[in-house]
Amino acid sequence: MRVVIQRVSHASVTIDGACKSSIKEGFLILLGIEEADAREDADWLCKKIVNLRVFDDENGVMNKSILDTNGEILVVSQFTLMASTKKGNRPSYIRAARHETAVPLYDYFCNELSIALGKQVGTGTFGADMKVELLNNGPVTICMDTKNKE
Repeated sequence: MRVVIQRVSHASVTIDGACKSSIKEGFLILLGIEEADAREDADWLCKKIVNLRVFDDENGVMNKSILDTNGEILVVSQFTLMASTKKGNRPSYIRAARHETAVPLYDYFCNELSIALGKQVGTGTFGADMKVELLNNGPVTICMDTKNKE
């Protein structure tokens, strides 16, 4: 699994002109899933994400987690994170998981993240044409890949 985590002042996802989810201060997470990914990868990411200390403390130092700030999370599936650009100019998405694998793992990830956060996370709709808006705060953008855990 691969994520791009953006610390945001606010974010939203719109589908067919209707707002599906929106959050205030917190994380917008773009999530890519490949066939080899499993629930253990989701569990590891959830733990890392909620404990990631990238929010300012009273001294302006990034020392607080999203749990400390009572922030919100919006998760958007993004198979293009699994793109391979080694050959040619057109990315290959062969590493991206098929729906049968990706949808249950996306749902599991969002559910486990909600449990770890202690509140519901916002979501997009898997496979939909989504319009994502955000105000990146910092900017702070962190990339994680479960293939690089160690």
